[in-house]
Amino acid sequence: MENNKKDQYYLVREDVLSESMQKALEAKSLLERGKVETVNDAVKHVGLSRSAFYKYRDGIFPFHALVKEKIMTIFLNLEDRSGALSGVLQTVASLGCNVLTINQTIPLRGRANVTLSVETGSMHVEISELLKQLKALEAVERAEVIGSGA
Repeated sequence: MENNKKDQYYLVREDVLSESMQKALEAKSLLERGKVETVNDAVKHVGLSRSAFYKYRDGIFPFHALVKEKIMTIFLNLEDRSGALSGVLQTVASLGCNVLTINQTIPLRGRANVTLSVETGSMHVEISELLKQLKALEAVERAEVIGSGA
């Protein structure tokens, strides 16, 4: 059978990855950050076989590695209060994102939906930290990435 199918990619939550996949990601991170010098040191540190590391190393990546230098779309559900959107924009800017577009619905029942498109090339934290900081804002009830692209 000829394999002319294009590669397909999926976004998967960390908790559904196998333990070996999670350890391979951890080993890759240790190598990239210079915490260890060799693959052998990395796999020993995380408790993974070299063969499992090589099996997964080129096929699994943290989400933030795929969206660096790209545009990301974030959905937010905000309480309708003065300064809510301003706080979101300040947080996004403070983390190095450049806001490209803002779409906000008219508030209904004290809530408004906001969709932000941001350029993440200068972002100096991981996406999980961006979402954590947005969710920590008092007026933000929900924040999630709904898309990314070039």
